[in-house]
Amino acid sequence: MSLARAIVVSLRPFQWVKNLVVLVALGFSKHLFHPDAAARAALAFAVFCALASAVYLVNDILDLERDRLHPLKRSRPIASGALPVGVARIVALVLLLGALAGSLALGPRFEICAGSYAALGFGYSLLLKHFVILDVLTVALGFVLRAVAGAVAIGVHFSPWLLVCTILLALFLGLAKRRHELVSLDDAAAHRSSLAEYTPYLLDQMIAVVTASCLTAYAFYTLAPETVDKYKTERLALTIPFVIYGIFRYLYLVHRHELGGSPGDVLLADRPLLATVALWAVAVVLIVYTAAGVPMPRVN
Repeated sequence: MSLARAIVVSLRPFQWVKNLVVLVALGFSKHLFHPDAAARAALAFAVFCALASAVYLVNDILDLERDRLHPLKRSRPIASGALPVGVARIVALVLLLGALAGSLALGPRFEICAGSYAALGFGYSLLLKHFVILDVLTVALGFVLRAVAGAVAIGVHFSPWLLVCTILLALFLGLAKRRHELVSLDDAAAHRSSLAEYTPYLLDQMIAVVTASCLTAYAFYTLAPETVDKYKTERLALTIPFVIYGIFRYLYLVHRHELGGSPGDVLLADRPLLATVALWAVAVVLIVYTAAGVPMPRVN
């Protein structure tokens, strides 16, 4: 593997799909077709992609010895030696400084969100990932910071309901990942110390609670009086079946196909799940924008 390819692989660009959460506020705020708002949201997305990659590099450096014992992670560029640790440190620093510099264009509140996300990510890599329950809560909080940052970037209010849905969905994905790690590794605790405190039964119970809570919260959001008043319609509830199917499909993949170790990979590799997410997004845009009378772009 060439050095350039090793760097690109270590940035984990396939994981950038997680940063699409930054764009949720753009869609739900009815600013999707505003050029200035779209440009600011795109910059916010790029900033969080750079920050996430910097965190991945630092995490891989810190987990170097453990990754070499992992059946899959040992092939990562840093663990395999394809990417020298010194070079990885420089790339991580450049990404971090570049991202923080880019955040200056989006205002001080966005800078706080970006800085908090970076601090949380590095804190997770250094310490927080070793504590049971706190590890998945930290990951979920990272998704909330992405969602809030997306709203701050374009200067709109983000519904508390969507923040609740975001953290619950992130917990669902995080717990499913822990379950995958626990059942797929021979000595899971050797790879992640917090896994010694989990059991498949405990994780299944947590996943069941979070799944029910997530579906309930989204249903309440679509039918909440403030939501109906904002979008002038109750038709947003028509998107609930997409959410139900998407979550159930993910659970099916976790339990029947032993997936879930990488949510980004699962989403991109499973066509039914990817189609469901795409249909949900299209349905939301059509309902939100046509109900509110927002002009849609014409296709010539």
